[in-house]
Amino acid sequence: MGERNRNYKREYQRDHSSSEKIAQRSNRNKARRKVKASAGAAAIAGKDVHHKDHNPNNNARSNLSIASVRANRSDNGKNKRYRKA
Repeated sequence: MGERNRNYKREYQRDHSSSEKIAQRSNRNKARRKVKASAGAAAIAGKDVHHKDHNPNNNARSNLSIASVRANRSDNGKNKRYRKA
C-alpha cells in the first residue's frame, strides 16, 4: 500500500477553527486544571482527564476521572453501540 500524506491545513481548519471546537477545547483545559487542583500535579502527570459522559462541557467533579492516555483515547464514545446510556 502507498503512504498517505496528511493535509495538516485541512485538519487544523476542521478541528480548531469553529467556535464550538474552541469552546470544547477550553472546557477540556478547565477540567484538567480542576482535577489538578484537587488531586495534585503528580497524580495527573502523563495521564488524561476523562469525562465519564463524553461531554467536554460537563466539568462536574463527579463526571471527571483520571485515566491513562491509552484508556481514555480508546474509550472516546465514537462507537455509540458500546456507550452506556
